[in-house]
Amino acid sequence: MAETAQHPEDNADSKTEDTATKETETKETEPTDDLVTTRHTITLDDGELSYTATAGRIVLRQERQTDDKFDGAKARAEVFVTAYTADSESPAARPVTFAFNGGPGSSSVWLHLGLLGPRRVLSGDVGALQPPPYGLTDNAQTLLRHSDLVFIDPVSTGYSRAVHGEKPKEFHGYTADIASVGEVIRLWTSRNGRWMSPKYLCGESYGTTRAAGLARHLQERYGMYLNGVVLISAVLDFGAIIFSGGNDDPYALYLPTYAAIAHYHGKLGDRPLRDVLAAAESYAEHDYPRILSRGARLPADARAAAAARLAELTGLSADYLDRVNLRPEHVRFLTELLRDQRLVVGRIDGRFTGWDTDYGRERWSDDPSMTAITGPYTAALNHYVPAELGYHSDLPYEILNPQVRPWSYAEFENQHVFVLDKLAAAMRANPHLRVHVDCGYYDAATPYFAAEHALAHLDIPAELAANVSFGYYEAGHMMYLHEPSRLAQSERLARFVTSASG
Repeated sequence: MAETAQHPEDNADSKTEDTATKETETKETEPTDDLVTTRHTITLDDGELSYTATAGRIVLRQERQTDDKFDGAKARAEVFVTAYTADSESPAARPVTFAFNGGPGSSSVWLHLGLLGPRRVLSGDVGALQPPPYGLTDNAQTLLRHSDLVFIDPVSTGYSRAVHGEKPKEFHGYTADIASVGEVIRLWTSRNGRWMSPKYLCGESYGTTRAAGLARHLQERYGMYLNGVVLISAVLDFGAIIFSGGNDDPYALYLPTYAAIAHYHGKLGDRPLRDVLAAAESYAEHDYPRILSRGARLPADARAAAAARLAELTGLSADYLDRVNLRPEHVRFLTELLRDQRLVVGRIDGRFTGWDTDYGRERWSDDPSMTAITGPYTAALNHYVPAELGYHSDLPYEILNPQVRPWSYAEFENQHVFVLDKLAAAMRANPHLRVHVDCGYYDAATPYFAAEHALAHLDIPAELAANVSFGYYEAGHMMYLHEPSRLAQSERLARFVTSASG
């Protein structure tokens, strides 16, 4: 059989063609932004507000070097954002607020459709929850009246994902998360010409941990100085809320929240809530820490007196409190409080109650406040984004994604997570940076007294103390579920972003 000779140059041409084909295929599959823009109008009390909505995924790229030579920028993730910009003759003069929730693993749906955005979900509230399929309505109190809005879903939440070939877990940690969200903020600000706009962060829950870190990161990495940070249901010092061996702080810092929840459910008589809170705060600040610090040295009569006083403040029995060594952990409290009624109490919002399968257990099987609101917010988002914002995806929108856990806190090895130092550093470098903290009295996830305790330890000079403000609501972690609180909070945030930035 005859053989066909191959010349070296023929083989070279073949290799060139193969390489070109592969380069073309790589270029064709390189991810790109897929933003969709729509126009809208909302009716407010004082007239109409026209705005542009932009929804879609922004590609995050990382610069690479090989052998000390620049090797281009490689796509690493696609982050879903929803941005709202009001029609304005001078858009750069308008503030812009970057908002996100927490988890870790939560999308921004809660702040987006619960409080800040131009549309909000009709979920109902305690005792009057809406049935499926729920509904959406205009939000006449939207912060868009006063500030443009950018909602960010961190990697692995919402429609945000790592790109093909990248490891999602590399984004699932304190530092990596701040870097990726910070890059989204930089890109949006640069692409939309908003470096000269007043800029705010608004985070909820773990989003407050992120916001504190971001305030410093944006300054140090990009030279981006902020006008304000809004911390909703704040957690800046995890040592204040994590019940662990040898750490008695959470027991004292949770006590006023226990009292508030017990009062709401009729366990403490008909005294005004403020009186109940004042009594619990006083005991939590003074006698209770000293009693816990005594340990086995506490005399029997003092122990009995402490159990009796805690019973008066929490609605639990003195016998139960003695059996748990004067230390009721929060989920145990929520399981015990209404055991005689065969009900369990919500952690995210202690006003909510629910049923369980076994009323002899120490810990409830589900948080009834979360199960009450997950359905409405999920349905509303999955309808709203394609139907009104025009963005379509076959990916599931991850409302709360447990797959981000275990979340990496490698930066805090052998210590609890603490970000007050980051926020304080940002404030010392930028004395115009203001911080507003919103707290719900019935929030058993991030108790208000722990937030007060944390901010009291913010290492800033006395001259900057006036830069920190608080708001309080007779509601839970997501205080905007409670209509009077939603209205009050919306007004308070409007004042915050429109007050003098200096």
